[in-house]
Amino acid sequence: MRATALALFLLSIAVFAPAQNGSPSLVALHEEFQKLKTPQVTAGVPDYTPRAMQAQGAALRELRRRLDAMDPRAWPVPQQVDYLVVRAQMDELDFHHRVLRPWARDPGFYVDMLRPVAYAKLPIPPGKLAEFRSQLTAIPGLLDQASRNLTEGAGELADFALRNLELPDGVGHEQPLRPVPPPGILGWFDELIFGLERHHPELVTDARRAREAVAAFHQWLKQERPRMTARAGVGRENYNWLLKHVRLMTYTADDIARIGDRELARTLAGLALERHRNRHLPKLPPAASEAEYAMKITDADGHVREFIRTQEFLTIPDYIGEMDNNVPWVVRPGGPNFWEQVQYRDPRPDKVHAGIPGHRFDIALHERDTRPIRGRYTDSARIEGWGFYLEEGMMNAGLLDDLPRTRELFWIFAAARAVRNRAELHMHTGEWTVEQGIDYMVKNVPFMDRDVARVDCEIYLRTPTYGMSYQMGKLQIERLLADRARQLGKEFQLGEFHDQFLAAGAIPVSLIRWEMTGLDDEAREFLPATGAGGPEPSAK
Repeated sequence: MRATALALFLLSIAVFAPAQNGSPSLVALHEEFQKLKTPQVTAGVPDYTPRAMQAQGAALRELRRRLDAMDPRAWPVPQQVDYLVVRAQMDELDFHHRVLRPWARDPGFYVDMLRPVAYAKLPIPPGKLAEFRSQLTAIPGLLDQASRNLTEGAGELADFALRNLELPDGVGHEQPLRPVPPPGILGWFDELIFGLERHHPELVTDARRAREAVAAFHQWLKQERPRMTARAGVGRENYNWLLKHVRLMTYTADDIARIGDRELARTLAGLALERHRNRHLPKLPPAASEAEYAMKITDADGHVREFIRTQEFLTIPDYIGEMDNNVPWVVRPGGPNFWEQVQYRDPRPDKVHAGIPGHRFDIALHERDTRPIRGRYTDSARIEGWGFYLEEGMMNAGLLDDLPRTRELFWIFAAARAVRNRAELHMHTGEWTVEQGIDYMVKNVPFMDRDVARVDCEIYLRTPTYGMSYQMGKLQIERLLADRARQLGKEFQLGEFHDQFLAAGAIPVSLIRWEMTGLDDEAREFLPATGAGGPEPSAK
């Protein structure tokens, strides 16, 4: 019988104590870095002023100097991997200071901080009232700071922030469920005040002051928008730097575009062949009611879990309970969006990607990982690559053998991942505007609507390399699967492979591959050639 995922976690956790040689241990350095990442807070307001950011940047450079003074080359492989994980985290924060600078360039950086308050579920539990009031009263100070900090505003990022303040996104991203949502963050604050009048009248005055501050920031942003002319994208050179030093990938921007095009062609061809195969079968209609959709979800969950168990696809620990659904039932005046068009027909695509054995399952394992470095780190390509890998992987392993029309939905999901490569890259190189990115996604993905495409484009423009993480992470996992199957031959077992992969942690796949296979052809690209220093990131 295979070891459980929990047992594998315990087996893989080693106490990290390399030779000191006069330097602090990597774990201690990592702890200092974790504290440094969190901004100082005064009266509930995080400090992103130029002085505070300059101080953080200087402290980061000192931590990086101390990290570079360590020579990990003689350490055991798991410890070298931890070293690279810490360095990637430091390089990511350094990139924020050198290039992204969201506190100075992106008004949405501050709008995002309003969301937890605006979307609060009422009534507030008694034990959370003091915290919620603190969040409310901090908003005027936060937005006053924002108007002073935003000296390098990027035009397209400002446009996203204005739209999010004024209008619903058409997707309900991170929002409470509403068939007709309020008009943007401003509208959500109006709804919040209305609810507080009923549930917590003692908070209404604070909420009104917060709403006034949001309105004032909105007006300021509208007035300043013509002067916010900085480029939103990071440029090709910086995109390549992120791929290597933060994502720890050996791909370049040109590879990202080429592979995305190839995968889009492959998935659309697969969809066409699947549709031809199924041409005489009845089409798969969307659920007609919330009750019918709930039945579909229950059926999908039971089917996926049974498949995992009977096919020994991976180990489900005993502590894993129900996994929530990612797409709730809602009747929109304009009809279902992309995610709803797929999920209302069959919840299985997102069930495996975001439920079990995808994100929610992955998170449940990660929350029990007590390792001091890996247990506090998540790599986007590892997380999103795993979710995407499961879609086609489970389909090819037999999950949908009796559901041919559902296979079409999985191909559509794959196309939605493939278009992100080129859309994200071209927005960052300046070859495409946001609208061109949206057009490309809508044109090439069945069911895709402009609202979902726009929300995706916002995420990927504001978080470079996140969009490509789905496709490239999946391909890395497939390569690792092939490597391991070749190494083990007849001894290879898919369930053991998946358990070991998950037990390695949510770290870059290139590092998991090094640990699982011993192949260092990728990892040696990232290790220091001597014991000190690494290349400086380019200026924007």
